[in-house]
Parts: sequence; C-alpha cells; structure tokens
Amino acid sequence: MDLQELIDRAEITDAITRYTLAVDDGDFDALDTVFTPDAHIDYTESGGVADSYPVVKAWLAEALPGFSKHRVHLVGQVAVDFAGTRDEADVTAYFHNPMRIADGATGGERVVEVGGRYRHTFVRTTDGWRSRRLHEQVVWTRGF
Repeated sequence: MDLQELIDRAEITDAITRYTLAVDDGDFDALDTVFTPDAHIDYTESGGVADSYPVVKAWLAEALPGFSKHRVHLVGQVAVDFAGTRDEADVTAYFHNPMRIADGATGGERVVEVGGRYRHTFVRTTDGWRSRRLHEQVVWTRGF
C-alpha cells in the first residue's frame, strides 16, 4: 500500500462520515459533498426509495423528520477495493442506525434500529472522492 492509497482511503472514509453526519443532523445540502450529481441511491430494503441523488435528497428531507432529531449512525468496518485505475472503488461500510420515533400507542417515543452494510461505488472527481452509487443493504432491524 503506497501513500496515495492511504490518502484515498482516508478521503473515502471521510466522505462516509460526512454522509452519516449530514443524515443525522438533517443537513441534506451537505450530501452534495458526498454524492456525484448523477448518483443512484437505493434505500428500498429499509422501506425507502431508489432513484437519482436529487430525488433521494428531497425524499430524505421529507421522510427523516418523522424520526426524532436524535439520530445516530455508527459506522464500523470500512472495506475499500480499488478498481483498475484506482479512480474508482467499491466500498462496503457496516452500519448500526438507532433512531427514536413517536410511539402512537403510548404517546411517547420508542427506539427503532437498522443494521447492515452501505455498499458504495466511489469515484475520484475534481472535487475529491464522491459516491456514484449507494445501496443500503439491510441485515437486521429491531423495534419496527
């Protein structure tokens, strides 16, 4: 592993961190620093949409306020596999995402959780590494 590969891995990991912070904080414009304008995002395994980045960005802004502002992504292992020219990488990041939602039965809130893998295709752009494709692979849920 050479120095450039270490730098690329760090930049990709930083982009994944920006993704989780943007979603958790509701700062959806910050996602512009994570995705390419033509990215395809698929959240269907967790009951969401699959579409182009602009459509999904608008959907996130509409759907996520249904959850409490106390959203927290925990990201674990990040595996980066560079393709031939090293300007593209297949990236898998494990995640655990607990969220609080209103509990209509009690009038309070309850915690729901999703765990799985984010499967990205990252590409090197003039603005740095950006995700051109994200598939949220759900492995388990609890509390729904």
